[in-house]
Amino acid sequence: MVQTVGRLAAWHRKARFTAGFLLVGIALGGCAGLLPQSSALHDQPPADLPPRAELREVPFHAQEEYHCGPASLAMAVNAAGLDATVEELVDQVYLPGRKGSLQIEMLAAARRRGLVAYPLEPRLTDVLREVAAGTPVITLENYGFKIMPRWHYAVVVGYDLAAGELVRRSGLTPRQTMPFHVFEYVWKGDGHWAMVAVPPDRLPATASESRYAQAVAALERTGQVRIARTAYETMLKRWPSSLAGWIGSGNTAYALGDLAAAESAFAQAVQAHPDAAAAHNNLAHVLAERGKIPEALAAAERAVSLGGPLLSSAQATLAEIRRKAGAEVP
Repeated sequence: MVQTVGRLAAWHRKARFTAGFLLVGIALGGCAGLLPQSSALHDQPPADLPPRAELREVPFHAQEEYHCGPASLAMAVNAAGLDATVEELVDQVYLPGRKGSLQIEMLAAARRRGLVAYPLEPRLTDVLREVAAGTPVITLENYGFKIMPRWHYAVVVGYDLAAGELVRRSGLTPRQTMPFHVFEYVWKGDGHWAMVAVPPDRLPATASESRYAQAVAALERTGQVRIARTAYETMLKRWPSSLAGWIGSGNTAYALGDLAAAESAFAQAVQAHPDAAAAHNNLAHVLAERGKIPEALAAAERAVSLGGPLLSSAQATLAEIRRKAGAEVP
């Protein structure tokens, strides 16, 4: 990659600054109170975590100054099996006024590519578990101070428990090792933020039902309905009684015009969660569209009887079904 002399000089200054900053982190390495996660990893690494892992096949994109966000995202998108270049992503995630990229833009850009953008829990072990499962992790780090931050995105592609270090793609370096305690020190600056971007047919290794449901719902809101439906189906394989999974599956099936699949999904939601007003209401709506008026009335009446925050919507559904049935609205 061709770089101007000025840009190279800026990178060299940044490298010297970073090196000095990391010495501070190293000096704090023994302070369990300041760096509890790396201390816990050192004292008692999880027995079910492989001792080491490295994703050597993850492509490397050099991160030109201020473009660490687009470069990191390009690496994650490529690792998920999709084409993406740094140049394409600059317009989507880079904010010139801030000379950087916000986390919300990183998540949104991954979703626009048809991937499930999943923010990790703020745990170092979750970063390692994702890497061990074959998924690179984008992390946000601060090489400055709280009042004068110097934000930087990097991609974690490996770790070694015995050596106590991570392997990262960062800046102009395709393979940079960093001690766990140094990483924790720079990573905690924004609440230990990290994300993965995975295809809709694969769950993140550390996914929880509620966080994954939120991630898929965010993908659905971008208009990627068919892809979101695949993600909901993937979710249901892991959590077969998930209310969010069944309602999401039903809603996306309905949006795609598959009323039979929508009815089936909402019926499954009702069976698994008989006290969920939303499930009964959605089932009633689809049953009415399919001409099953008696069943629709029963489902709508059940939704109203359950009350709760969706009561007004359930009452509107019931009134509409009664109109369709030719009954008088009380």
